[in-house]
Amino acid sequence: MASEIELVDIQAGYGRAAPVLRGFSVAVPAGSVVCLVGPNGAGKSTVLKVAAGLLRPRSGRLLVGGRDVTGLSPQRMLAAGVALVLQGHSVFREMTVAENVRLGGYTLTDQKRLAERVDFVKGLFPVVAERWGALAGLLSGGQQKQVEFARSLMVDPRVVLLDEPSMGLDPKATSTVFAQVRRMRDAGTAVLLVEQNARRALETADLGCVLDLGRVHLAGPAADLLADPQLGELYLGGRPGEKRPAAQEG
Repeated sequence: MASEIELVDIQAGYGRAAPVLRGFSVAVPAGSVVCLVGPNGAGKSTVLKVAAGLLRPRSGRLLVGGRDVTGLSPQRMLAAGVALVLQGHSVFREMTVAENVRLGGYTLTDQKRLAERVDFVKGLFPVVAERWGALAGLLSGGQQKQVEFARSLMVDPRVVLLDEPSMGLDPKATSTVFAQVRRMRDAGTAVLLVEQNARRALETADLGCVLDLGRVHLAGPAADLLADPQLGELYLGGRPGEKRPAAQEG
């Protein structure tokens, strides 16, 4: 299956410090959710920064749809089909849901295409349609996250990068957010996910990738990683069924 985005043998870091990523590779196939898990400091957020064009790798290649886009700016990465949803809440609280969502399509000059994308995201995220005229700041945290998802899909990206989408949400809102991640995938958008709730992320994903010290420690079908007892002890807070703290983001 063709990959929507692929990082190949990436070395990346900050300033003159030692590299955070040390030969890291991952591919996100079309129509899939790939999640990155691992301990604090493993380099998960750094992967997303490289993928979004926010951090230029020291070496390695970044491919989108098979095209080498290494070193492109964030704006050009968006044009290439890579959208990023930041951790926390990034809605403009004093603007309406409609205004927030339409901002995601600011590069679309064809008004017919813009209207088509609005209809698409309103259909995909019912709360966006229901609260279309409301101030975004009046929505719950989980609802705001769905507005951010909708905004990211306005340019019809190949892949959406999600950085800890459940951060700060209660269990009910977290369940809703992960359900919406699956809906994005089912609608044809590939997803690369970093999430502090590692077990829940793997339950949502098709493929998983365990990072440790900037390298891939283990990769494969998410269900297989969840069933690995050693992996559960090391990275997922215990064996399936045990109520222990989930691995945290780093």
